Amino acid sequence: MPPMPAVPPMRPVPPMLSLLAVPAALLLVVLTTAGSRATSPQATDPLLSLLLTRGKAPAAALLAREEADTRYAEAGPGIARPDHFRAGSITKTFLATVVLQLAAEHRLSLSDPVERYLPGLVRGAGNHGRALTLRSLLTHTSGLYDYTRDTRGTEPVTAVQAVRIALTHPPADRGRFAYSNTNYVLLGLVVEHVTGRSYAAEAERRIIAPLALTGTSFPGSRVSLPTPHGRAYDTDGTDVTELDPRTAGAAGELVTTLTDLDRFYGALLGGELLTPRWLREMLDTRAAHGSYGMGLFPATLPCGVTVWGHNGRISGSYVRTAATVDGRRVLTFRVNTTALADPDLEPALLAAEFCPSTS
Repeated sequence: MPPMPAVPPMRPVPPMLSLLAVPAALLLVVLTTAGSRATSPQATDPLLSLLLTRGKAPAAALLAREEADTRYAEAGPGIARPDHFRAGSITKTFLATVVLQLAAEHRLSLSDPVERYLPGLVRGAGNHGRALTLRSLLTHTSGLYDYTRDTRGTEPVTAVQAVRIALTHPPADRGRFAYSNTNYVLLGLVVEHVTGRSYAAEAERRIIAPLALTGTSFPGSRVSLPTPHGRAYDTDGTDVTELDPRTAGAAGELVTTLTDLDRFYGALLGGELLTPRWLREMLDTRAAHGSYGMGLFPATLPCGVTVWGHNGRISGSYVRTAATVDGRRVLTFRVNTTALADPDLEPALLAAEFCPSTS
């Protein structure tokens, strides 16, 4: 599997301290959509208990869907299928979809320089908006410094403040993949310039409403989560359920549900949001040398299957969605803490779900 890009808004997380003592017994519920045939629990479900024991998560849940069939499982107390949670950098897939829709409408071009849309903003410490294209922002090849390295993902900032923090640092090598939240903060400003509406309003109009993602929202400055929701814990066990989303902004403020993420990624990869041409553009990883497309990245599993999706990390929440390239099979899992203590658990869970059984 290619190296998974770090997904702040925050610095890479150190190994987690032990959290609250929680039972590791797996509470498994298998649900099916109305009219679908029953599905059997897959190998991913027993792995959920390991997210608690080896991953040091207070609780975990997954939702898998394959066309009409849906399977839900949970482990640990205080987490449930309808819960709202913070999705972190999964926000980037939504924003990239909006940008590519605008490109399809000829309202912007991916080859345009950032300076054309945000004149005078990207200047300082060797950075200049004339040297950066929208494509380089989408693919994380701009070389722009990641502002969350300075804010540590804990300081609420405006989009302009975030960019100015980044511009106090010289750029890295342009054309080389380097994950930076600053790229998507800038894209949020570009969407606002082009449409006259915020990126959140455009995502609502273009994605959330058409797909009926009733549990998905952009909270702005609202620190509370919608009801229902569980609790969220940082790596030291601190309750961080209430959080100012301006720490992440366009790079990671999204609030959503398991059901909505499965629906969104299935619809996106299934061609409901982008034409074939622009979906191919989204999945093209050549600019990032195989590491990243545009708001999506591939993961090739040991069995040779490649899945597409994104992960999201914000204080108190880690989420991962992966799907087959046709969108027919999707898996989303989440834990209610900032990161997994054992990084090997995630690829093992994806392989268990998407690789053919050898039994």
